[in-house]
Amino acid sequence: MFVLAVLLVIAAAVLFFIARSGGNSRLRVGALGALIASVFAAIVSCVHIVSAYEVGVPVTFGKVGSPMSPGMNVISPFTNVTTFSTRPVDLNLSDKDVVEVRSSQGGVMYAEVTVKWSVTPAKAVELYRPAGSESAIQQRLVFPDSREIVRNVFARYTSEEGYTSAREKINAEIADLIKERLAPRGINVTTVNLRNVRPSDKLQDQIDRKIQQEQATERAQEAARTAKAEAERRRIEAEGIARANKILNESLSDKVLANQCIDAFKEAAAKNPVYAVPCGGGSGNPLIVDGTKD
Repeated sequence: MFVLAVLLVIAAAVLFFIARSGGNSRLRVGALGALIASVFAAIVSCVHIVSAYEVGVPVTFGKVGSPMSPGMNVISPFTNVTTFSTRPVDLNLSDKDVVEVRSSQGGVMYAEVTVKWSVTPAKAVELYRPAGSESAIQQRLVFPDSREIVRNVFARYTSEEGYTSAREKINAEIADLIKERLAPRGINVTTVNLRNVRPSDKLQDQIDRKIQQEQATERAQEAARTAKAEAERRRIEAEGIARANKILNESLSDKVLANQCIDAFKEAAAKNPVYAVPCGGGSGNPLIVDGTKD
């Protein structure tokens, strides 16, 4: 714009001198118009408007100035302004950018992570020096640092922890480390989401075999517990029967047996006229019972 203002000034001067020498009033009007346009272009070249949710970094003859806040800012005509958006940006480490990680056991897994980051306005100058543009910030700073931290964190955990049990703990640790790494550089990390962890085919086969072995071990242990319980039940039952037989043997005598025999055959004689049986194990005299009499 400043170059345009200079050209318009030159044009105005040329028209003015031609009009003066020729006495042409129209050329004088044209010279005045060119002069007014040059003044307007000069004013515009000294003003830069930074949009909302952006921050500007002015550079004049290679010297980086202070960050420019949103709104109208007065600058030198020779100043070039680079703007950075302060809105959150998503870095998706998935698909072709998925992070290949290794556990402490050497198992290979694939982690999908989303890092939500934004530029800290007060540190836009610090970001401009190593990056130079918004896209370069993500490619040169956020992207490599995030991948490195994800790999380092997973390397502290076993495959089982990384795949299942310690997912939330790993996510929190990755988020803390990324924020700690990028905050001094002027990058504000708001959210880190460990969306998915997928084991490699080889690791998945190992996990399946381990699960099958654990299930087989559990079935064997359950069978052993069942057999032990059954053996204990039979032992207790046998001991009970043995104690009952011992008590019965100690309590029976010949008189008791003879009395039980008589009672039994009284009941039988009630249905048949006469029974003649020996009592007392075949020893002693026969006992005749007439079932027709009381």
